[in-house]
Amino acid sequence: MKSPWERAGTVAEYDPQAIEKKWQERWDADHAFEADADPAIPKYYALEMLPYPSGTMHMGHMRNYTIGDVIARYRRMRGFHVLHPMGWDAFGMPAENAAIQRGIHPREWTNTNIESFKRVMKRFGFSYDWRREISTCEPEYYRWNQWFFLRMLEKGIAYRKRSRVNWCPKCATVLANEQVVNGCCWRHEDTHVEPKDIEQWFFRITQYADELLDTLKQLEGGWPERVLTMQRNWIGKSRGTRVRFSVDGIAKTSIEVFTTRVDTIYGASAIILAPNHPLVDTLLASAGAETLYAAQLQKLRQASAKTADIAKAEKEGFFVGQYAVNPFNGEKIPIWVGNFVLMEYGTGAVMCVPAHDDRDFEFATKYKLPIPIVVQPSEGATLTPQTLTVAFTDYGKSANSGPYTGFTSEKAIEIMTADAEARGFGKGEIIFRLKDWGVSRQRYWGTPIPVIFCGKCGMVPVPDKDLPVVLPAMAKFSGLGESPLASVPEFVNVKCPKCGGAARRETDTMDTFVDSSWYFYRYADAHNDQAPFDPALVRTWLPVDQYIGGITHAILHLLYTRFFCKVMRDLGLVNHDEPVQRLFTQGMVLKGGTAMSKSKGNVVGAEDMAEKFGCDTGRLYTLFAAPPEKDLEWSEQAIEGCWRFLQRVHRLVSKHAESLREAHAGIGPDASLDTATAKEKTLLRKAHQVLRRVTHDFETRWHFNSATALLMELINEIHAQEPLEEGVRPEVAKEVLELLTLMLAPMVPHLAEELWEMLGHTGDTLAHAAWPKFVPELAAEDEVEIVVQMNGRVKAKLSVPAGLGSEDLVARVISDPKIAKLLEGLTVVKKIAVPDKLVNVVVR
Repeated sequence: MKSPWERAGTVAEYDPQAIEKKWQERWDADHAFEADADPAIPKYYALEMLPYPSGTMHMGHMRNYTIGDVIARYRRMRGFHVLHPMGWDAFGMPAENAAIQRGIHPREWTNTNIESFKRVMKRFGFSYDWRREISTCEPEYYRWNQWFFLRMLEKGIAYRKRSRVNWCPKCATVLANEQVVNGCCWRHEDTHVEPKDIEQWFFRITQYADELLDTLKQLEGGWPERVLTMQRNWIGKSRGTRVRFSVDGIAKTSIEVFTTRVDTIYGASAIILAPNHPLVDTLLASAGAETLYAAQLQKLRQASAKTADIAKAEKEGFFVGQYAVNPFNGEKIPIWVGNFVLMEYGTGAVMCVPAHDDRDFEFATKYKLPIPIVVQPSEGATLTPQTLTVAFTDYGKSANSGPYTGFTSEKAIEIMTADAEARGFGKGEIIFRLKDWGVSRQRYWGTPIPVIFCGKCGMVPVPDKDLPVVLPAMAKFSGLGESPLASVPEFVNVKCPKCGGAARRETDTMDTFVDSSWYFYRYADAHNDQAPFDPALVRTWLPVDQYIGGITHAILHLLYTRFFCKVMRDLGLVNHDEPVQRLFTQGMVLKGGTAMSKSKGNVVGAEDMAEKFGCDTGRLYTLFAAPPEKDLEWSEQAIEGCWRFLQRVHRLVSKHAESLREAHAGIGPDASLDTATAKEKTLLRKAHQVLRRVTHDFETRWHFNSATALLMELINEIHAQEPLEEGVRPEVAKEVLELLTLMLAPMVPHLAEELWEMLGHTGDTLAHAAWPKFVPELAAEDEVEIVVQMNGRVKAKLSVPAGLGSEDLVARVISDPKIAKLLEGLTVVKKIAVPDKLVNVVVR
């Protein structure tokens, strides 16, 4: 009688639609991904940036959520109690614009899209705890936006003032400084932002500027350096001197300039104003030149708005016909307007010192302004106008600078700043590029600002007991720049909470970035109707262990979340300084070389793809086609390759599953290989070597593409050893197939669950399985000796595992203690690897 292992297996058909539906229903029935606070188990908070639900979900969206889901599933298998929630960034202008264009209510448009997005997310098997779902357009959520606003109002962090703001004519609303990208609206790259004077609400984010800068140190190693650099540059802390230049011939009019190099002020040959500087129109009118330069000024204002990189743009400007007086030497210098001076930094005016600033040198050369040299190098040849071909921007010694000549630049800055303060025309100062966050929006679909204006009592906060201030069900959606709420009398006209007299509500709504600045705290206690959240639950789950989202949010969303965290800490709600410990910015999915976008007509619909290939194929493709931090070019041919691979896996396991169902898997971690056959040794070594390397990929660097390639190698090896029934014991075959299944589980969970059940596991799902441990004896790889060079010269020889890829090989070499000691004090410029042969490190 034949043994079960000798029976011929039946190869089952791979039907992803049926398999995926089956396991999604099972997970739902088992409440598989629900997580409640449990201090006895180590927690892991995995989070993807919540989506704005517009249109239908495409594969560009799916990459972000797939990466996050792999991490969440892997961490569960490693024994962590994983919080993995999802919600909807549901307020915003696209919904309101849709209402204007389609004649439907923003809520209807938004909720229809949410339903669609949620259906697709469930179909792809993302392991969210849906009990914690939030939607920021619901009163139970935005009530707490209003509560935070009132607390900030009490602390003086929220305030109102009339100011010149950024106005997007296409959105018909105000934009925060962070929402102006290269002078254009962040939503409309072709729409120039215009200055406009208007009464607005602000959050005093500048109150936290120093701390926002300082605590970036806590994020080093956990956040991409690129993001940290972008935030440092945006906060833009500078130490320097504020100097006041009087305007010649116009009483009580002066121009303030902030400079970090006051030691060069004797070399100023002009004052240059930003095109939007408030004095420009006054100076032109005083000179009788407003008509003459009106067209040129408008051109400069538009040019400065659309320049992608102001430092590289051609410098343009014109003389306004007025002069400023240098307070240090009384010299009159012309006042110009220039397209490279920004109102957003400093005072919107700079002193043009062409010999010692690159942009000034370019401007002065073009317009033939004097280029006096007032700093000479500490060593080397003396600079002359004839030899100066580029600006000398280093520190040196002052020259041609009156009583300050001969001082080092550092000493001159110190003395000249003190003299400016003593003489009353300047002072030392630290400034920030960061400006206060303008949060007023003249649109309907946002959180109402909880403030009432009374003719007798003035501005009155809405009492907490009257929250939420609910958006009225209907409003006229004009998009003309005045809040639609102003046209709803039953909303506007109220009684004053203080005196009971007639009053009116604030009709502006909040910037929707307020919604997304604290939403991940709400996930910890999503349905609390007494507070934004229970601080005890937040202490259990927060900070976020891993946040995943696009680089486009490096300044906008991520800076605001850090600000909100510090405000909540100061309100006693949280006990940490930073909300996110680790951040990962995934690459985009491209089609035809550009990011998938409905407006560009190049999207691949997630549901269309799932119907054709199955969701697991879509998941695997987004993981395999490129490292997660790199952009991915969509390829129909490549996704078909992933489909064929999963078919191959399914055929392999289904062929042997019936025969192996009753077998006991494994030889055990302490078992000897002495009795193993050659086939068994080959299979076990390959399986455990792949497990070791896949574990490394999941644990340290998220190279799911290389992990998938390793699993493909394992499949190839198993096929190479067919027929398994000859020379392989059932327990060994089952161990190899189970290891394969467990390694696939985070990436293609539906198929993995099906394979696991085929192999005889009919109890708990893989959602509760443990990640396997490799046997060191089996996982050890053959070693090769490689040569280590520095700048082409042999410095050492090292033994390393054979078959390491270039990146792993370099990492192994650089971390070796012997090599690390050789590199001490040197800067690594380049690393070149030839697998199994050599690594050359270029240093200086």
